[in-house]
Amino acid sequence: MSTSQPETSWSSGERATPDDLLHARTGTEVAPEDLVLASGRDLTPANMEWAKRKLESEGSSAIERILP
Repeated sequence: MSTSQPETSWSSGERATPDDLLHARTGTEVAPEDLVLASGRDLTPANMEWAKRKLESEGSSAIERILP
């Protein structure tokens, strides 16, 4: 069984994809429910409060810190 690495053929002009192109935002606001579900938590009152506080402090980009 081979464990060889796949060949990469990067030219000197190629660079990594910029971070802002890797994230897909719909332009809509992120709801607390979205943040709770994206974090893998249940929709409980405590988790909804956590999400509201997180959105207040970090804004809608908080979901991008949770999602890969």
